[in-house]
Amino acid sequence: MTTDLEARIRWLEDRVQIVEQVTRYATSVDRRDWESFATCFTDPVYIDYSELGGRTGSFPRQEVVRGVREALDGFTATQHLSPNHVVEFDKKDPDRAVCHSYMYAQHLLEGADGGDFYLLRGSYTNHMLRTTDGWRIERLVQHVAWSDGNGNAVAQAIARNRAKSMA
Repeated sequence: MTTDLEARIRWLEDRVQIVEQVTRYATSVDRRDWESFATCFTDPVYIDYSELGGRTGSFPRQEVVRGVREALDGFTATQHLSPNHVVEFDKKDPDRAVCHSYMYAQHLLEGADGGDFYLLRGSYTNHMLRTTDGWRIERLVQHVAWSDGNGNAVAQAIARNRAKSMA
């Protein structure tokens, strides 16, 4: 194998691993597989959910998992789609990349005040770092283009989840 071919194969492998990790972020929350979800991130990880009024900053990985779990476990069902991945590798550092992806996040909360359905559309900017355990998201920025449906569904889902855990 030539060095050029080796570099091209490495690029393809890295791209597939990055896209899989970003997709794992979406599929893990829908399966409520919080252990798998945690493997998506470095520790600590910088998260920016500010466009929805969420927290922004560098947090321990398990704190991010707890926060997302609290927000989503109260929903009847969710579906997070992560299409249109564009990976840009850092030309100066082969262990860093940025993966841009679309976000289509459907949330069902049966019996909710204001309606059962909440939909978000937008994108993510995922700053990726190659670690000894593979590619991980070290910085995630959520961009909300628009939403539809019950804008209070997340707060209601959190309240339901807290009430369920108190019972």
